[in-house]
Amino acid sequence: MKIGLYSDSLAELSTAECLDFCVAHKVRAIEFGTGNWSSAPHIKINDLGTSQIRRDEFAGRLDERGMEISALNCSGNPLHPGPDGERHRDITRRTIEVAAMLGLDRVVTMSGCPAGPGDSHPNWITTSWPPETTRILDWQWREQVLPYWRDMVAFARDHGVRLCFEMHGSQCVYNVESFERLRDATDETIGLNFDPSHMLWMGADPVAVAKRLAGSIYHVHAKDTRIETAAAWNSRLDAKQVRPVGGRSWNFVAVGRGQDETFWSTLVTTLLAGGYNDVMSIENEDYSLSAEDAVDQAISFLAGVIGPDRTGPEVRGARADASGDL
Repeated sequence: MKIGLYSDSLAELSTAECLDFCVAHKVRAIEFGTGNWSSAPHIKINDLGTSQIRRDEFAGRLDERGMEISALNCSGNPLHPGPDGERHRDITRRTIEVAAMLGLDRVVTMSGCPAGPGDSHPNWITTSWPPETTRILDWQWREQVLPYWRDMVAFARDHGVRLCFEMHGSQCVYNVESFERLRDATDETIGLNFDPSHMLWMGADPVAVAKRLAGSIYHVHAKDTRIETAAAWNSRLDAKQVRPVGGRSWNFVAVGRGQDETFWSTLVTTLLAGGYNDVMSIENEDYSLSAEDAVDQAISFLAGVIGPDRTGPEVRGARADASGDL
């Protein structure tokens, strides 16, 4: 197992500064946001997709630092009924194309959430009552979710790219059953970007999920959640903004500031036992610390958890038979 970084965690840094931060902290694997909900602070997907020279320059910046890409990340809502949906679908497709050009086989994304019949905004259904919720959910999967993702799975498969779905609230794939439903309706092109932080605030046990979905985990985000005292009386369903952090039922925090070393060590052991011996890509959304401090703390904590005796092979995000430079 090895430590990586989702570069959006240091969005305020330039690309060179972000890469140099990684080198200084002995992080050799990096994941780049390409657009949609990411501001794409460190790469321009259009430039990489249209220019071999730009791809060569990009590869050179990584090679000279001894770094590799673990994945490209285009998380967004391609099922949105409005203009955002069209834009997100376009960026998702372009990200898959560019990943193939770079010799990468992993794209991190989310399943999206459509509207209900005739609605203009996404509608996340989480209960079977009142009765119309079931009818809306059935329509969403039949008319929106399955047609879109069956098409995109075929597109990704043709490009040699695996789709790493993040189980996330307000998305159609947010738990084990919804992930298995989509995978069973498509194929193993779809796997997981395993992010324990969302399972924690939704009340699932990430260790149990890792055991259940062993073999389906293609990429991992190292991100933590702290359940706050307000959850005892307000529940974990909390629609307040993530800032300020005070008064919330839960908060995203730097790795180790939510769950203890025992939790993370058990999780790493479970991932290894299930066949995942690859990158744990730090994603920071701890708003009580500066980004650099939060990432620094996460790196130090994970290094202690993983240890040299649990460090696996080099990053496998780049295909051995790829014709690109990475």
